[in-house]
Amino acid sequence: MLRLIALLLFPVAAMAQVQQGPPNASFQPAFAEQTRAKVLNTSRVTVETFASGLDRPWGIATLPGGQFLVTERPGRLRVINADGSVSAPIEGLPAVDARQQGGLLDVAISPNFASDRTVFWTYAKPLPEQKTVTAAARGVLTSDGKMTEVREIFVQDPPSWHPIHYGSRIIPMPDGTVWITTGEHSEPNDRVKAQDNNTTYGKVIRINADGSAPADNPFVGRDGIDTIWSYGHRNIQGAAIGPGGLWTIEHGPAGGDELNKPLAGRNYGWPVISYGVNYGGSPVGSGKAVQDGMEQPVYYWDPVIAPAGMAFYDGPHAAWSGDLLIGSLNPGGVVRIRIRNDRVVGEERLLRDYGRIRDIEVLDDGSVLILSGSRGEVLRVTPR
Repeated sequence: MLRLIALLLFPVAAMAQVQQGPPNASFQPAFAEQTRAKVLNTSRVTVETFASGLDRPWGIATLPGGQFLVTERPGRLRVINADGSVSAPIEGLPAVDARQQGGLLDVAISPNFASDRTVFWTYAKPLPEQKTVTAAARGVLTSDGKMTEVREIFVQDPPSWHPIHYGSRIIPMPDGTVWITTGEHSEPNDRVKAQDNNTTYGKVIRINADGSAPADNPFVGRDGIDTIWSYGHRNIQGAAIGPGGLWTIEHGPAGGDELNKPLAGRNYGWPVISYGVNYGGSPVGSGKAVQDGMEQPVYYWDPVIAPAGMAFYDGPHAAWSGDLLIGSLNPGGVVRIRIRNDRVVGEERLLRDYGRIRDIEVLDDGSVLILSGSRGEVLRVTPR
């Protein structure tokens, strides 16, 4: 099925900002470009169903030769072939805790996959007494579709009773380090651990590919867990390498979704400060959005976009060059933002009719694969 979509809903010249509804909170941004950017020029795209019949897909990674790895939350990892056909589940992965927001989550391949065939993934790990944590593992994918030499490289600590807010993006880097994002399991007794550097709740984690801590991590030799890079995060479900390094995106409560560029050892505020409010309307933490010693987001959304996977566009379509494409779970679709000098200067909402978008992968030919979790499909989107 192929559709040409002209996403022209409002006259661009008459609309200063993206249409998104009234905010939940009454905070003023800390600087002019921090929220509600001007609308970008309307995109024209074609949308094609590339693969279907998946069960709550969550993460996607490109393999050599036109194949892809896709996770399904119940615990299955599959190969999607160049013709869109879907393989049987790959054998050898560990069991997952698939309750609520848990399951098999992100997947990525080694920068040296052509020679080492190493795959990395994250998942909700089941523990005794129905406790749970975010975990990451690696393995070697055989040519006949089995995962071998499986080993854990990260296990969140301490265990939680609450099977939500796992975070869970993973990015292996060419220098042998690996980025992992975590959540704070949401409940009041757990969320405060985002401020506790003796836990790995609500953190950006940086490890070596064997699970050890790089010697230049900010808390090595200081109070705090050596694998922590930054803290004070809520539920980081998007991460990508872009201008200047790692960028992340996390869910706020009612309002306050945040785009951040996490710096070593910095505190990003949750649950002390936020640009949102609790779901019942009460203030978050201090009731403030700004506090000394805590970082400001590069950009925030209120109302939320409920962000998921994201990718910087490095394909040949000049109108999108360098833009960040973000999957949205609510209201759904894709959010395109333009970043200049670490500030957001424009935003566009795309593909709102395609449900909850879990992950995004930019292909060499300039097209983009998006995972629709609610439709169980992989869609190929080509900008025109």
